[in-house]
Amino acid sequence: MQTITQFIKKHYLIFIGIAVGAIGGYLYWSFVGCSSGHCPITSSPINSTLYGGVMGGLLLSMVKKKNKEENTENE
Repeated sequence: MQTITQFIKKHYLIFIGIAVGAIGGYLYWSFVGCSSGHCPITSSPINSTLYGGVMGGLLLSMVKKKNKEENTENE
């Protein structure tokens, strides 16, 4: 149980990005969407939500805090 909480604490920004991206993807499908059904991402709420979650996770995975050890190695 302790290792799971450590993992979540270490990668909490990625989880926030996934959640926000998934909500954004669903809202995009809901309000904009694709009426013809030929759009591979926005024609289905599942596809749009998954795509948004992946993009949100990738976006916030670029934002990382450097450890003190990494800072001392670079100096």
